[in-house]
Amino acid sequence: MPDSPLASSPYEVLGVSATASDDELRRAYRRRLRETHPDAGGRVTEFHAVQGAWELLGTAEARAAYDARGLRGTASAPPAYAPPAPRPRTNSRPQARSSGHPGGWYRERYLDELREWVGRGVEVPDPYDAALVRSAPRQVKHLLAAAIAEERSARELAGLGIGYSLWHDVDTSAGKIDHIVLGPTGLWALLSEDWGGEVRVKGSELIGQAVAGDRPVHALSARARAFGRAARVKFSGIGIVVPDADAPVVADLGSVRGSRALLIPQLQLAHVIRTGIPGVGTGGTDLFELRSRIQGAVRFV
Repeated sequence: MPDSPLASSPYEVLGVSATASDDELRRAYRRRLRETHPDAGGRVTEFHAVQGAWELLGTAEARAAYDARGLRGTASAPPAYAPPAPRPRTNSRPQARSSGHPGGWYRERYLDELREWVGRGVEVPDPYDAALVRSAPRQVKHLLAAAIAEERSARELAGLGIGYSLWHDVDTSAGKIDHIVLGPTGLWALLSEDWGGEVRVKGSELIGQAVAGDRPVHALSARARAFGRAARVKFSGIGIVVPDADAPVVADLGSVRGSRALLIPQLQLAHVIRTGIPGVGTGGTDLFELRSRIQGAVRFV
C-alpha cells in the first residue's frame, strides 16, 4: 500500500534535500533523533518517523532503491496512486450490497486541479506519477489523499457481508457523504479523510495541525441531517475515518445533533460497524423500510 500523497518524504522527515551528501544525511539523522526523542519532550510518532526515514536512506543501497521507487516509480510497477484495478474474489463469502463510486468525485477534482496547476495544454503522461504527486501543492495532493481514503474504506466495508447495504459518494444539500451504511447495528454516515497528520479530539470536534480550521464532525453532522430529512431517516451514528497512524484508537465524541459521533482508525472500521454502539440501533424501524427510503432519496455526486 503506497504512502499517503500527503506523507512527508524521508528527506523531509530528516530536514535535508534529496541531494544531501551521505555525511549531511547522517548528521541530520542524529540531530532529528535528539529533537524527537520522547525523553527530550519529543513525540513518539515523530521519533518513529525519523527511524523509518533512516531505514529508507541510511545505506547507499537503500537510498538508491528509494530514489528509484519513491521519487520516480518503476517501469514494472503500476503508478502508486492510480485508481485500484478490480481484484479477483479470493473467497465465496457474499459481500455487502454497494452503490456509487467511492473516491470518484475526488479523483475527478484532483485531475482538474492538477491540470490547472501544471498548465492548460501541457501534456501530463501520468497524473499519478509519484514524483509529480509529491511536487504538487498541498491542496491538490489532499484531493488525491481523500480519494484514496474513500477507496480503502469502501474495501473494508464491502467485507461486512450481505446483511449490510452501502451507498458511496452520496449528494446532499449540505455536501456529500462519503459512505452511508445500513445494517443490524444501525444507520451510519461516514467521512473518510486523510489530512496527512495526527488527529485529536477536543470536545465534539477534531483538531490537529493538519486539520487546520476545518470542522469535519460538524460538517458531516449537517450532511447527515440534510439527507435524513430528505429520506425520512435518522442516523444512529456518524464517523470520521482516518489512517491508523493519525488516530490509533477509536474515540467516542458523544452525541452530536442526536447521532453518536466516533473517530475511527481505518483498519478498525469494519469491526466498529459490525459491533455497533451499545444502546444505539435503528430505533425499531424495519431495515427493509429504511433501505427503501434511502434508495428512493439517494443521489450520487
